[in-house]
Amino acid sequence: MRITLRQLQIFTAIAEHGSTTAAAGSIPLSQSATSAALGELETMLGATLFDRVGKRLQLNETGRALLDPARSLLDMARDIEINFGMDGASPGRPLPARIRLGASTTIGNYLMPGRIARLLETHAHASVEMRIGNTQEIVGAVLRREVDAGVIEGPCHSDELEALPWLSDELVFVVAAGHPLARVAAPCPLEQLRQQRWLLRESGSGTREAVDNVLLPHLGNFDQALQLGSTEAIKQAAAAGLGLACLPHSAVQDLLALGRLQLLPTALPRLHRQLYRIRHRSKQFSPALALLLAA
Repeated sequence: MRITLRQLQIFTAIAEHGSTTAAAGSIPLSQSATSAALGELETMLGATLFDRVGKRLQLNETGRALLDPARSLLDMARDIEINFGMDGASPGRPLPARIRLGASTTIGNYLMPGRIARLLETHAHASVEMRIGNTQEIVGAVLRREVDAGVIEGPCHSDELEALPWLSDELVFVVAAGHPLARVAAPCPLEQLRQQRWLLRESGSGTREAVDNVLLPHLGNFDQALQLGSTEAIKQAAAAGLGLACLPHSAVQDLLALGRLQLLPTALPRLHRQLYRIRHRSKQFSPALALLLAA
């Protein structure tokens, strides 16, 4: 076998970073060695893998065809190293299950800690590494095989990944206990909702996409909006009286119990969003990961 895993690692790094210089820094390796390895791989394959666009290297059709098989081989090699203790664990003994999970922000902060705790009650030697980011970031991490699977709050738009329906999450409207709307007993009419300052997540967030999907057909747009970078920031801003928020019930239970937030009845129907488990189509959930993500 003439192609090496090192060559494939360098190839995927160049594909992800767009240049041999940036790829060399991520491996790490010298820029000249990175360029040489790419040249050797292209010579063995008898084809170029990138087109040069300005100062960047862009995958051509041949390179795109190679990228997924290369990532798959590297992923399996990493699994072998982990399972046989070659990543720093003590060799020669059975190893605990090791889970690399990506979770979008609300899921990672509010749903997964309890699930991880329950898993460790029965699998005390399991190891869970959880990366938290917005939905787009987690989809990217799964695509690059940096995590074994992801749990996200919005739809997955990548054909390379399999999205499996997971849990249904209720969305609720909340305001500060001292907000004028908190004193309204009847369901808040749509016109009054349109006039509020809305506290929203950033574009790319699964929570933002879900809120847009369920509210914009009814409200048309958000006349006043304050965009914040996390669900926790929105919770605290709502509790401080800065505006109205539509958030997962799981994320606001603590401040509702403390009386700092209050549910706001509206004329809208009850709102739910679908949460998803995502994985690369070539991967299967390990038994421990399947238990952690059981519906």
